[in-house]
Parts: sequence; structure tokens; C-alpha cells
Amino acid sequence: MARMPNTNTTDRWERRTQGPLLALAVLFAVAYTLPVVLPDAPEQVLSACHVANWVVWAAFAIDYAVRLWLSEDRLRFVRSHPLALLAVLLPMLRPLRLLKLVSMLLLAGQRARMASQVRVTTYVTGSCLGLLVFGALAVLEVERGKPGASIQTLGDALWWAFTTMTTVGYGDMAPTTGLGRLLAIGLMLSGIALLGVVTANIAAWFISRFERDDAEERRQTAAIEALTEEVQALRAQVATLRAPQGAPPEPVVLPTPTPEHE
Repeated sequence: MARMPNTNTTDRWERRTQGPLLALAVLFAVAYTLPVVLPDAPEQVLSACHVANWVVWAAFAIDYAVRLWLSEDRLRFVRSHPLALLAVLLPMLRPLRLLKLVSMLLLAGQRARMASQVRVTTYVTGSCLGLLVFGALAVLEVERGKPGASIQTLGDALWWAFTTMTTVGYGDMAPTTGLGRLLAIGLMLSGIALLGVVTANIAAWFISRFERDDAEERRQTAAIEALTEEVQALRAQVATLRAPQGAPPEPVVLPTPTPEHE
């Protein structure tokens, strides 16, 4: 028996859970950042952050499961949300903090894109800042304390992440571990993609402005032509009224502009 459409139920669920889930994403950001920036924090604080990470991830996993259940075509939902499924499964495959970071960025980004009030420019800006900060934190976590590593402080990590995202790559700092180099590859590819989106948005803005100006110019030209035709019709009527009875009206000729001589 076919399932009844429940698009309205899915929309209500997404609208009601969007705000709380994004707030949980902020909590996850704090819980992830604190142990990296303050590795010598009390054990109770580090344990609370670890629990908070898993609780927030579980909330997003439950959200994915509910939206999958409410979907009219579940197979299509899975095919159309591959990154969300990967984000839910990653921490289960290997419980690393880095994998939870990747999964949370994917899940939070997906829910943010569903919000109609979030514009593309705002989303791109937030993505750039998120990649910069969390990329720096992730590489600092895997590089700090390793033999021969040049990234040992948060300032070093932020500088490295900024130069990597902008594809400048001064070479003064570089990851030495395999996981750190994988992070660098992901950050470079993400930076190129986001810069491409920013460039495309700027170009689209200029094009839309030019199109609006052209449309306004065409509208004014059409209005002038219509006004000219109306004036010609009025002059023809005046000439007809002034002509003697029985005599054909004199043709009305509008003055033509004389060409300017140099």
C-alpha cells in the first residue's frame, strides 16, 4: 500500500528543529574548541566537552533518522543527501574527534542551507569562517607535539589555515603528519571552491545590475515612442478640426531633427 504524502509534516519538523539544532551546533563548536585550545583544562571539563560532542552528534543523527522516516521516498532521500548519511556514519566507523568535527560541519551546513532566510552570501561567509577556524583547530590537534612539526600554537594554525585556504602557501608552516596533510588537501580544495562561489556571486551581481539598467532604458524608450505616437495623433485631430468643411486635412509632419554639423 502506497504511503500518504507527508510533505507538510516534514516541513513542520524542519522548521521547528532548525533553530535548536543550529544552537546545538554552536555548543558543539565550543565543546570541540575548548579541549584543543586548553589541553591542560581540568579533567571534568574535558569529559563534559567529550560528552557534549557525542550528545550533539546524536541529536543530528536522530534528526536525520526522523526526516528519513517522514520522507515519501526514502531511497530518494538517501540518494539526495549522501553527505548527511556519511556524516552520521563517520563517527560510528571510527570514534575520532576529527571525524565528529567533519560530520557536524556537514550536518549543520545542510540544515543551514534549508533555511530560506539564509542568503548565499551569508552562507558562503559563514562557511569560510568555519573552515578557517575549525581547519586551524583540527590541524593543531593532530600536529601539536609531533616531532619536527612547525604548527604548535593556535596562532600558527590560524596563519597556516588562512594561507592554505587562499592558496597562497608561503611554505613557512606545513603539516608533517599524514592526517595533517589530508586536512591541508581538504582545506585547499574547499578554499578554491568557496572563492569560486564568491567570484561567481560578484559577477552575477554586476550582471543583474546591468540587466536592470538595460531594462529601465528599454522601458523609457518604449514610453517615449508611445508618447510620440500620441502627440502625432493629437496633432492630426487638431489639423482635421481646423481644415475647411469638405477639404481634405493637410498632412501633419513632425519636425525632424537636423543633423549636427561639426
